[in-house]
Parts: sequence; structure tokens; C-alpha cells
Amino acid sequence: MTGWRIIFMGTPDFACPTLQKLIERGENLVAVVTQPDRPKGRGQKLMPPPVKELAAHNDIPVYQPLKVRETGFVELIRELKPDVIVVVAFGQILPKALLDIPTHGCINVHASLLPRYRGAAPLNWCIMNGETETGVTTMMMDVGLDTGDMLLIRKTALDENEDITSLHDRMAAMGADLLAETLDRLTVGDLVPQPQNNSDSCYAPMLKKEDGIINWHSDARTIHNQVRGLAVWPGASTAIGDHVLKIFRTRVGEGSGKPGTVLQAAKGIFEVACLSGSLFLQELQLAGKKRLDCASFLAGCPVSEGILLGAELPERSPL
Repeated sequence: MTGWRIIFMGTPDFACPTLQKLIERGENLVAVVTQPDRPKGRGQKLMPPPVKELAAHNDIPVYQPLKVRETGFVELIRELKPDVIVVVAFGQILPKALLDIPTHGCINVHASLLPRYRGAAPLNWCIMNGETETGVTTMMMDVGLDTGDMLLIRKTALDENEDITSLHDRMAAMGADLLAETLDRLTVGDLVPQPQNNSDSCYAPMLKKEDGIINWHSDARTIHNQVRGLAVWPGASTAIGDHVLKIFRTRVGEGSGKPGTVLQAAKGIFEVACLSGSLFLQELQLAGKKRLDCASFLAGCPVSEGILLGAELPERSPL
């Protein structure tokens, strides 16, 4: 426990393990700041962010400003006199007026090995680009987008078949542990911030629905990585006749044929040709239907060998 007055800023599930870690350490959490409640689901019911629910359960005051740069909110934070602000996947850029308030600065937990993959979706893009290593970085925030001086880095291997779901959970837990170590070492003056090398940086932009459209005129490994990286949202998808087919799990094969051609679709095997190699589709979902394993899908939706999936699209450029 640092004894510092801490304000935590975060919004999605990814931020919850770090907030929980601070609670378990007995830190003096004077406030939690998160995004406003948003409408979700078919009924568009207003739902609180996961961080708000965790904070409320632990009787921590919660603030949900529409914009953190508003003068009234900045003054509110100043009145709380934080020693440090911890930021994890908050969702808004903090202005200099806010960054300058805490005595020990604002510390961000970022889900990449900075300076690589600055931006909103680092985990997704590192998978889609076929990285074999990733990790988390704690840094002192500045007015740039993930450009602040680095404090600690923790690395981990990334398996060629791991998808965004399991990586998200691993990195959330790793980030919580790294933040705890960062705070402990800062309190004893054992950390020297290190500037980032901007020439090694790349940008991981927010995901769009179009990122999920499969271009079969890509090699099998590229499409496999796309499926892995987008398994939560928006999901990798292709056309099958007049229907949209979402694909959640694949395995790389060595088949060949015209890109997009169904090579096999029987006995629990659904193989599609790519520009080079092939993909075995292992978990699928027709729009409006249930998500199924390959055998169950083919039993309820027979597919003819030789048909062509998708449309010809330009190849997605890697970061």
C-alpha cells in the first residue's frame, strides 16, 4: 500500500483487474472516473460500465463526465487532491490541465510493448499482424497518444492460435500486477522513466466493422490471424450465397484452389482455399443463428464443395 490518494480512471472489463488490485492492496481510492452509461442490447437499455459496477460494489465515489476536459470536472479533480491518477482503458484523452494535477503524475497501463501499437486496439492489431510476443507497459502520461515516458514493461509469448478473448484476460491480469509493482517502486524512488523511441512506433486504430470482412485473396495465415484478432468484435465474416457467415475459429491448412473456393464440406470438415494455403473453419455462425462448431453447422446447413465464398476485395495492409 502506497498511502497515496489515488483516482482511478477506466471503463471496460480490461480495467477491472487493476481496480480490483488497488482495492485489495487497501489503497486510498478517493474516486473512480468512468464513461457515462450507454444503451446496449436490442432493448437499448442504459447499462453501466464494468468499472462503475465494481466501484459501486466497493462504495467508491464514481464520476462519469461526458468530457473530462470540461472546466468544472477539472476543478472537481483538483479539489480531490490526488497524489496519482491511474488510467486503464478509460476512453478519453486527458488534457494537460488534468495531467498536471496529481503530485506524482498520471500513470497509464497500456496493453502493448510500447512504443509499438499505440492507440485504441493494441491487442487486436498485434494478433492480426501475427506478432509472436506482446505484453503490457506502464508509463507516465503526457498530452500525446500513448507517447509518455515508460516505467515498466512485462513481456509474454503469443501463441499462433491464441485469440483475443484469452489474450485480453491474460493482459488484464498482467497489467494489474505490473501497476502494483510500478506503484511500489515509485514510492521508494526506484524507477527512472525512459523516453520512447518514436521511430519504432506504430498505430493501432479503433476497429471498424469493415476490418472483419475476409479477403480470400490473402494467405491462410493472414486470414487466420484476422479471425483470431476479431473474435469478439466485429468478428471475421464472409458471404455464403446471400447470407453473412461469421467465422470465430480456424486452423491453417495446405490445400489449394481458387481463393474462396470450398474444398471440403463434409464429415465435420469445412476447408476453404486462400491465396496460398487453406483454412479449416472450426466455429461458425450464420447471421441470426447460433454459433456452432463445424460438424453441427454442416449438419444443419449443408454446403456444396466448389462454391465460392465472399467477394474479391483489396488486401488489408498490415500496420
